[in-house]
Amino acid sequence: MPLNLGNARDGSSRVILYDPSRSSSAEVSLYGGQVVSWKNERREQLLYMSSKAQMKPPKAIRGGVPICFPQFGNFGALERHGFARNRFWSFDNDPSPLPPANQQSTVDLVLKSTEDDLKIWPHSFELRVRITISPGKLTIIPRVRNTDPKAFSFMFTLRNYLYVSDISEVRVEGLETLDYLDNLMRRERFTEQADAITFDGEIDRVYLNTPTKIAIIDHERKRTIELRKEGMPNAVVWNPWDKKAKSIADMGDEDYQTMLCVDSGAIDTPILLKPCEEWRGRQELSIVSSSYCSGQLDPRKVIYGDH
Repeated sequence: MPLNLGNARDGSSRVILYDPSRSSSAEVSLYGGQVVSWKNERREQLLYMSSKAQMKPPKAIRGGVPICFPQFGNFGALERHGFARNRFWSFDNDPSPLPPANQQSTVDLVLKSTEDDLKIWPHSFELRVRITISPGKLTIIPRVRNTDPKAFSFMFTLRNYLYVSDISEVRVEGLETLDYLDNLMRRERFTEQADAITFDGEIDRVYLNTPTKIAIIDHERKRTIELRKEGMPNAVVWNPWDKKAKSIADMGDEDYQTMLCVDSGAIDTPILLKPCEEWRGRQELSIVSSSYCSGQLDPRKVIYGDH
């Protein structure tokens, strides 16, 4: 398995995945079990990471792909975005029933409920995640198993901090005409009227019943990131803009200009698991050329880097 184990400059434990054929890479932190870096074959960073990010407890890591479980945002009584992103994960030596990774650039991680977790969320669980890198693609497969004698429900979100050239030159396609909950308006429900989402101010929306494919188009870089997802019907679009960014302690004042969150999630309708049942999701982030025809991705233009 082409991966390396090491420590970052801040001393945190990291797993580094390499795709030998294209030299693309991903770094995964055992703190939070999250991807903190994804680079293409030109060594260009595709994920935003705050220069002020804290890589150790009790603060969650601001950037990469945090895992929000068992709650998203303040949609419940737990700490914001749940506690999975604030825990140390372990290597998963038994990722069954997923097939063995073999020669893929893959790492399997697991988080199991502890006594401290049960005090704040009284449900026994196992949360597993498989992270795989291949040419031009980053795949994350999360799974939640109920190991409790009683049924429980939970929310789950992969928060994708995407690195963009200029937020004012970015558009998101695939969410037009859909209903969304506006977190800036006390979760009032609206319908998206625009042909594509563009950005000129703060945005914090949970889109409902979204398609399996969403495109994030960066005009300045002539690059599109295509998000494909399964088992996560919601999509969250978030950018704090200038005023909110200045109020976030672990975020640079100007960082809002070069980041955008487009997340995969199960939020408005929590997932219900009976004892011994397992839920599985899937997310793929792919680099695609920004060649569009009538708003649809041209499958012939799939590439493995920037052009």
